[in-house]
Amino acid sequence: EFRRVLFRSGLTLISATTIGAGVSSVTVSNAFSSTYDNYKITLSGGVASANGEFTMKLGATATGYYEFYVYGTYSATTVSGQNVNNGGAWNVGYISTNSLNLNCDIFAPNLAKNTQITAVDGRALTTGNAVFRAGNLADTTQYTAFTLTPDSGQTLTGGVIRVYGYQNS
Repeated sequence: EFRRVLFRSGLTLISATTIGAGVSSVTVSNAFSSTYDNYKITLSGGVASANGEFTMKLGATATGYYEFYVYGTYSATTVSGQNVNNGGAWNVGYISTNSLNLNCDIFAPNLAKNTQITAVDGRALTTGNAVFRAGNLADTTQYTAFTLTPDSGQTLTGGVIRVYGYQNS
């Protein structure tokens, strides 16, 4: 028996936010809703004023972020780790004068449950690191927005932040 199979994309683009010139943070509003439980956030293109890292906060929450990340340098096989224990934000990626990159999944940000995050990144330098990050936000707030902020004193220019919703079915 022949059956027609319908294919649906697993991801739906929710928003694309272009970063301005020389900004000290970027807030993406209306990123999360009750339509999707889980999301993918990417950032590509653009540059930073200096090499460093950037963080992510949900809504106005500035405490309760937990995270562990493992990393290794490109030139060695040694693996190291760091943690965030009840911090003010998650560390989500590296920034450089060459590029801005983010690839993270965020789970249940708009549900009345703790929110989890995973992020994978590689520093865009030959002397850099590859990093896997995973974390939890210890509250049950239903978030709709997030903010990306570079290290203190640094700015971002260009690049596009895309938010995708994972289909629930």
